[in-house]
This record gives sequence, C-alpha cells and structure tokens, in this order.
Amino acid sequence: MRIIADSSCDLYTLDCEDFHTVPLCIYTDERSYTDDDRLNIREMLDELEKYRGRSYTSCPSIDQWRSAFEGADEIFVLTVTSALSGSYNSAMSAAEIYKEDHPDAKISIIDSLSTGAEEILILKKLAASVKAGHSFEETDRMIREYMQHTRLFFSFFSLHNLSMNGRVSKAAAAALCVLNISVIGTASEEGKISVTGKARGEKKAIRTLLQDMVKAGYHGGRAVITHVDNEELAEKLKECVLKEYPFSDIEIYPARGLCSYYMERRGIVISCEV
Repeated sequence: MRIIADSSCDLYTLDCEDFHTVPLCIYTDERSYTDDDRLNIREMLDELEKYRGRSYTSCPSIDQWRSAFEGADEIFVLTVTSALSGSYNSAMSAAEIYKEDHPDAKISIIDSLSTGAEEILILKKLAASVKAGHSFEETDRMIREYMQHTRLFFSFFSLHNLSMNGRVSKAAAAALCVLNISVIGTASEEGKISVTGKARGEKKAIRTLLQDMVKAGYHGGRAVITHVDNEELAEKLKECVLKEYPFSDIEIYPARGLCSYYMERRGIVISCEV
C-alpha cells in the first residue's frame, strides 16, 4: 500500500515502505517557495518577515497528485483540511482520472480536517496498520474511526499570514500586537481555525494548552508537538504533559514550510489522542 500526504503533514519520512509527500507552495509577488526537502525554512521566514507585499499559498495540482499515484494500486491519501485548502479536492479529481486508466485501483482520499501534528498522528496510525498486514478496507475503516479520537490545539504569537489569507479575522490578528501575547485555539470539527483565548507569556500558554487537552479528554497517551523555530517551548510543553501524565508518548517535530508560514515564528501545535 502507498501512503501519500501533502506537505502540510510536517513529515518527510514515515515508517513504511512506500510513503510520498506532495508539496504545497508559498508565494510572494517576487519569488516562490516549494515546500519540499530542499526548502530552507529559516531563510524563507527571514525573507517573509522583511517582505512588505502580499504572500499566499497554493495547493498541489491534479497532475502532481496523479504523478504521486503512479505505480500503485492501493493508495491512501491524507490532505490538509479542506476547509482551508483546495488540496483535498485536487486529490479527489486526480483519483478519478487515475482510476480511468487503472479501474482496479483502490484509492482512499482522507480529509484530515486538520494539519501538521494531527496529520502525523493519523499517518503513524496508517503506517502501523499497513505494517500489521491489515487489508485496505480494514485500514480505511480503522483510520476513519481513529480520527474521531484525535484533537489539535495551538499557541501562535502572530496571525499575520493567516489573516492576510482570510483564515482568521484581521481583528484577531491585531490583538496580538502586544508583546509576548499568544493566541490559543483549536481545529474545529469542521476543520477551521477556532480561536479560544489569549495567553500572556509562554508559561501561561503551556498551562492553557494542557488544560484544553484535558478538557477534550486527554488522560495520557500519544501526542505530537510541532513548532516553528521554537524547540525550547516544545520541550517545555512536553515536560509539562509528562509531569501530569508520566507514561505519555510524546514526539516533537519542526514544522515544514507550509505550516511554518501559517504558524509563524515561535508558533507551536500539539495534537493528542482523546
């Protein structure tokens, strides 16, 4: 079985034999950044912070998705939330075209209704099912059930890029102009960004994230943290979770290009099983 995700998944590799990622792109009026393993993310962030024009993103094309399908007859595809990107619809169109030439192919297109850290949890569960030798149908049923028991929470210190691209309101972005204030939020059931509050300082942000996780039903177990140039805060959040739930399994990853663009510097996301 082949597992494919767009680059919002924040992974380059996965513990399975056949894993591919398809890049999204970040643009300004002067240059473009392709979210693949050659992208220098810190350099991109430095340039974008100095840039005063517009910037925006684009999803993978139908042809890019179709190329990623080639040579496989059982395919699982995971995309960034369809509420904020056309990646899911593009993958669906590619699957229809691919099946015209490969009528026996089995393709499951999964809308994560999320991004980044939550996609990592889903992908790791997918890979485990494939390695266990489960059938395509068993894996598809299992992963869609699993997604009912994962949640995502975030702390962002800037919403500039999200507001500029219509993902959150400009009023919410303006509220973060005060130094060391972060916005706290979650991914809604519809896959949209839901701002739930603000926190002054990193300690308050960490406490609030943990409280929100517990309210959602987290009582230890697997969790994934992603961050943008802020490994120190990611480690502090991990320590805070482990202090309350010592047997939790928590992994930390730096965000790839697309998530770094929207999370911006110091941004942090945690996804957990509930």
